Formats: sequence, structure tokens, C-alpha cells
Amino acid sequence: MAYLSQFWDSTIGKKIVMAVTGIIGIGFVIGHMSGNFLMFKGAGAMHEYALLLRTSMPVLYAVRAVLVLAVILHALAAYQLTMRSRAARPEGYVKLEPQVTTLAARTIRWGGVLLLVFIVFHILQITLGWVGVPDFVHLDPYNNLRNGLRNPLIAGFYILAMAALGLHLYHGSWAVVRTLGVARSAQHPLKRRVALAIAVVVAVGFATIPIAVLAGAFPEEPSPVTAEAH
Repeated sequence: MAYLSQFWDSTIGKKIVMAVTGIIGIGFVIGHMSGNFLMFKGAGAMHEYALLLRTSMPVLYAVRAVLVLAVILHALAAYQLTMRSRAARPEGYVKLEPQVTTLAARTIRWGGVLLLVFIVFHILQITLGWVGVPDFVHLDPYNNLRNGLRNPLIAGFYILAMAALGLHLYHGSWAVVRTLGVARSAQHPLKRRVALAIAVVVAVGFATIPIAVLAGAFPEEPSPVTAEAH
């Protein structure tokens, strides 16, 4: 336990925790995005997907526990590193001119806060059905997502959060390989093709759903849950 405490208290330890939890997050968002694409196959496909998750409850709860722990550790490490950095330089530079930086790097903290707010809202809306979904029906994600995103404000918030996710992934997926020592320092650090590909695919993939809902691409379908009940 003493070793773990020392590891966590060190700056490099916190960065490694952020890298590992970041990898977990990247894997999750890619898998979740793939599941969302079943929306284009209709209510039946999304219902079967929900049932598959339902029949794998022990695994599902284990995955959720890992994800919750990863998010908490990632956010906590990021916050503590920020506070440590500010404490090391309580007075800012008179004139700051970064030599190598990106929009993703400059907005990483605010984007992270936005993503935390979105995660909470998304769980309350789509997982629990407590807010923003008229006539929420458990195990009917197609109609729940369709009805929830028909509100332009909610759809706009979703798209904005996905833009933040893209920026977060662009900076984070590049930083992961550097922190873990998988890749050497590049001669052209702003050329991050793999990080860019991951960020664009995930952000655009997720944003496709609210855009398609607003465009009327998902027709209203009878709830498979109601049909099964009869």
C-alpha cells in the first residue's frame, strides 16, 4: 500500500494513471459508438443489443465499475496535476507564447469538465430516463434516443460534447503513447495522424446520431418492449 501511495503521490504516477484510464476510455467510446450505429438498423436491432447487455449483467456491472473508477481516477489525477502545476508557478507568465501547442491542448481542461457534465446528463437521460426523454421505455434505446434527441437544445449539447470529445481524444491519445514510452519524441510533434484519425472517427461517429435524428432519418417505430408484452 505504501508503494501505491508513493506512486499516486508522484507526478509521473498520476500521468501514468491518466494514460491507463485514458486507454480504457478510448476503448469504451469506440465500442459504444459502434453500438450506436445499430440505430440505423431500427428499433429491433437496438432492442436486441439492449437485451444482450441485460443478459450479461455480471459482466456489464463489472465493466461499469471499471469505467466509473477510470473516470474518477482520470478526473482526480488531472485536477491534482493542474493544482500542482499552478502551485509551482503561482504567478503566470507576463507574456506566454507556446512554441508547440494545439487547440486540443489549450482546451483540454474545460473540455474535460464539459464531458463530465455530459456523462452525468447522458446517464440520467438515456440510461435512467429521468430527464429529457418523453415516454421513456426501459430496454427500448432506439425510441428513447430518438425522442431524447429530437429536442434541438439537447441535440446541440450532444454535438458540442462530441466536439469536446474529439479534441480530448486528439490530445489524449497522442499523450498516452508519450507518457507510457511507447513512441519516441517526434521531429514534427503536431503531425499526429493516428490521434487525428481516432478523434475524427469517434467525434463524427457519435455526432451522426443527433444529426440524423434532427434530419428525420429515424422514423418512429413501435416499441419492441410493448410488442413483446402483448
